[in-house]
Amino acid sequence: MRMKKASLNLAMGAALALTAVVPAWAGSAHWAATNTHAHVLATGSKVHGAAALDTPVHVTIALKARNQAELQKLAATAHAPMSAQDVINEFAPTSAQVQSVVDYLKGQGFTNISVSANRMLVSADGDAARAQSAFNTSLVSVTTPHGRNAIANTSAAQVPSSIAGSVLSVIGLQTAARPHVMFKGKPGGGGSTTGTVTGHNPTEFPTIYNVGSTPAATSINVGIISDGDMSATLQDLNQFVTTNGLATPSVQVVYPGAQGTDTSGTAEWDLDSQDILAMSGGVNKLIFYAATSLSNSDLTAAFNKAVSDDQAQVVNVSLGECETSAYQDGSMAADDQILAMGVAQGQTFSISTGDSGSNECSGGGPKGTTPSYPASSPNVIAVSGTTLGTTSSGNWADETLWADAGGSPSTVEPKPSWQTQGDSMRDVADVAFDADPNSGSIIIVNGSNAQYGGTSLAAPLFAATWARMLASHPGLGFAGPHLYTVSTSVYHDVTSGSNGGETATAGWDFASGFGSINVSALNSSL
Repeated sequence: MRMKKASLNLAMGAALALTAVVPAWAGSAHWAATNTHAHVLATGSKVHGAAALDTPVHVTIALKARNQAELQKLAATAHAPMSAQDVINEFAPTSAQVQSVVDYLKGQGFTNISVSANRMLVSADGDAARAQSAFNTSLVSVTTPHGRNAIANTSAAQVPSSIAGSVLSVIGLQTAARPHVMFKGKPGGGGSTTGTVTGHNPTEFPTIYNVGSTPAATSINVGIISDGDMSATLQDLNQFVTTNGLATPSVQVVYPGAQGTDTSGTAEWDLDSQDILAMSGGVNKLIFYAATSLSNSDLTAAFNKAVSDDQAQVVNVSLGECETSAYQDGSMAADDQILAMGVAQGQTFSISTGDSGSNECSGGGPKGTTPSYPASSPNVIAVSGTTLGTTSSGNWADETLWADAGGSPSTVEPKPSWQTQGDSMRDVADVAFDADPNSGSIIIVNGSNAQYGGTSLAAPLFAATWARMLASHPGLGFAGPHLYTVSTSVYHDVTSGSNGGETATAGWDFASGFGSINVSALNSSL
């Protein structure tokens, strides 16, 4: 694997200082490596020394799937979806493997130990002293560049060789880097299009992207990965439905862990839910998988819950982080495996490519081309963003690349076999939809109208589009192989604009993928 130096954006002084911190409790145990690496802090982080031994630490142990070669084969091809139980029987670790990890955590003094329904994750509560001893690492206390207090592991996590065959990664040893939402409010100025750039009620998008006679997704369940308190979002959704005369949807909130209290993402979850409902023409059920927080460990639990439940055929994720951080953290290894199981079940995760241009890992301005994760996972659909122009009658006129839209080749993720364009790595993006806040969505937030964009708008527009495809063509399963084999005439090719490191050109490109979708044309081509 290759990793571009520009993507790391390191605090070199802090990193060098941390290398001197060595665990004193390693003893003579036979330790084995995991996929959790030492965390390299972002520029501007402040290190305050070793973490206090009583600092609370919540860990999630990701276990290795069995029959991984077969799992990757299923994730790479269009196939008849497997049932969740068949996926567990074929790929989940054995009960004996899980028990060995549980016993180890108990022996190390961890409490509140729980095992996910599909046996892929074991979570537990402890403190810095127990975490350092159990995983042969060192933890330091840090303040992030945004002023948040956190911890970070300064060396790779290890486990005793006796359980190494079962453990993939240890998530939760760093809380400095975490995913963030991908929505943006309306700024001044807009992109250059021949059509009119203006805000849109979400109910206008089906006309703009030409759903035509494509069936509504009323037989399909759509999930949304979210976090915290959903109360305001549910109230806003009810108001949106009433205001626009839509059918009241069936809504469910699922808590993969403890119920969180965060309300800072309300506008994000409003954008996701209202645009999915409008663009899809209605769904059978809208399911919010509300993580406790936006930490990597909590979001891994949310992804896994959406997969193990296997209720939502399409799942929207308007979240992301520098893929380098996810790789170091071990959450990339865990999530890729979980998402591959979702693909085996026929699920499609629609992921925002980010609002930081070509380099999600830069501290400001493009300094390389490193994408956002989980958009760069080979087991998802990565959705970039455009500036949308419409005609005087409200139809599609043209689109150019939105300058802040994410899109660039991965530095660490392999290319899936169904992706036939780009370089030798997983290439972001696959498709694109409206994302410019100036041509964005006018939604209801905390009871009032507000206009938002970002690739947090683009991803739910694709999620709703694919839900319509599944309603019209049951059994399609994961979208990836289909999007790369249909005629390119079903796409609105985006041929102009740059996100800093990548440029939109004729045909597929890193910045916009194939472009946006003429929904009716795609439906006819499948």
